Amino acid sequence: MPNDRSLSGVFTQVEGEQALQIWETWPAKDELYDTQPQAEQALCAWKDVQWRKNYGIDPVQYAKDLQMAFERIKRIPSVQLILLEQGQHETPSQYLARAKCILNGLRYGSRELSDATRLDIVNRYISGVNQNDVRGFLEDIVRHSNGEVDFEAVGLGHKTCHLSRQLQSALGKDIRDAAQARDVADYIALLRSPPRQVWAGPTDYKVVIPVPRESVGLVMRIRNMHDIHSMASNQPRDRYRDHLEFPTSGAGVQCDINFSAHLALHNTALLRCYSHTDTRVRPMVLFVKHWAKVRGINSGYRGTLSSYGYVLMVLHYLVNVVQPFVCPNLQHLAPRPSQNPSPVEIETTLWCRGCNIQFWRNEGEILHLAGTKQLNHNAESLGNLLRGFFEYFAHNGILSSGCGKGFDWGRDVLSLRAQGGLLSKQDKGWTGAKTVFQVQGAAKAPNSQIEQAIEPGAAGDDGKIQQAQPPKKGGEVKEIRHRYLFAIEDPFELDHNVARTVTHTGIVSIRDEFRRAWRIIRTAGSSAAQEDLLEDIKILQERSNPFLQLLDEIHGSEETWG
Repeated sequence: MPNDRSLSGVFTQVEGEQALQIWETWPAKDELYDTQPQAEQALCAWKDVQWRKNYGIDPVQYAKDLQMAFERIKRIPSVQLILLEQGQHETPSQYLARAKCILNGLRYGSRELSDATRLDIVNRYISGVNQNDVRGFLEDIVRHSNGEVDFEAVGLGHKTCHLSRQLQSALGKDIRDAAQARDVADYIALLRSPPRQVWAGPTDYKVVIPVPRESVGLVMRIRNMHDIHSMASNQPRDRYRDHLEFPTSGAGVQCDINFSAHLALHNTALLRCYSHTDTRVRPMVLFVKHWAKVRGINSGYRGTLSSYGYVLMVLHYLVNVVQPFVCPNLQHLAPRPSQNPSPVEIETTLWCRGCNIQFWRNEGEILHLAGTKQLNHNAESLGNLLRGFFEYFAHNGILSSGCGKGFDWGRDVLSLRAQGGLLSKQDKGWTGAKTVFQVQGAAKAPNSQIEQAIEPGAAGDDGKIQQAQPPKKGGEVKEIRHRYLFAIEDPFELDHNVARTVTHTGIVSIRDEFRRAWRIIRTAGSSAAQEDLLEDIKILQERSNPFLQLLDEIHGSEETWG
């Protein structure tokens, strides 16, 4: 019988046996035992895999079986306790909560734990802390406890020491205001105060750093510095934090900066002409844009959809879905070009960068016909139009109006220029993510689009899988990632997906928000408790600010202050 082994399997065996040896020789094991019946089953399964004699027939499958058995072992609470370690970016609050969850999975029998077992649990917690100086600080707490080790006090010490280090780092580097610097220094001193117990229930207590009456104002000022602890060095990198981004308040202006975005000028002209076709278009677009903003789903940089994308969604509904239509299709009503157009006419009304930019752009005519009610026969209120819009994108079933079905996010491409407003992803070839290398710079002709698209797993002429490689020659190369989870065809640049920035998380958020909006609108006026359609998600996030939660954990409720 073959006796081949994989390196992965050997490593898993060593890791698993080391964990079980520590567990079996752990003195507190007899005093702590697991409440789950699966614990004994997991141990038996591990032994069965270990003693299997035919491991060499399929070493890869054997390694997988070992890994699965070891994962079951690691779900045993007592094993989790002896293997307890703080993750690289795991906060003290998260680490403490995980440790408490493990302890809740253990049963102590009918008697209290011995002092030796309590000390062992505390030491297990401390040994897993990932910063050496914080670990040393917690060990000092245990040494000076006079034999009365309190797990809650150690957890509080972990939080206060970690926060003090962060504030000290920010104090030396990022805080320039003298008054703020004094407050931070005074607060660090307060964190070093002796803890005390406060009752959190008839039989439960928590350990906090007390806030004397004279320090209440100080703590309140620190609470107002919401993200002061994030100024410290060695923070997890925020992939969405851009130092060139406009501040959320105080700038007084919002703008986009583009260079040579000639098509964008024609897009803007098209949207302006659509806004002239009916007086309901502009307020409806503004409402939807505001809704998307307050619900946090309007940023292409953060994996959701740009404001322009929501405008196209509204126009698609008003042009193609609602019956009778609110807006005529301006691209279908483009006037015939003259037989011999001048170069200026071609550049300004017919073609731009190889794209057909023809549409009905006579604003005077549009305004006149709209003002005399000759462009449409739709008399629905703005509220009804918004109701239909949110229903259309909330589900793909039959609409409550009985006219048509909702948008199919998985199959449909939203296309403003197409007859009926929809294409299929299959027909467009927008069925999988692609990486595109776009050559830029002086070598690129004004109306050319030199692109090399590589699909993941694309096969070459020899049948082998080709890796995505950028072009070797040409000007500057820009790598663009095209996603088609949500597909909106640009009105002019037909190979451009306006929603290409939408990630998996982003589309889940967008669809959830449409369902939420439709639920609120559908149940409006009922006896059920009503949610706020335009509730600002940033306010909700501030209420759950980790920094404020940490201060509440450290100092307890305000009723105990003073």
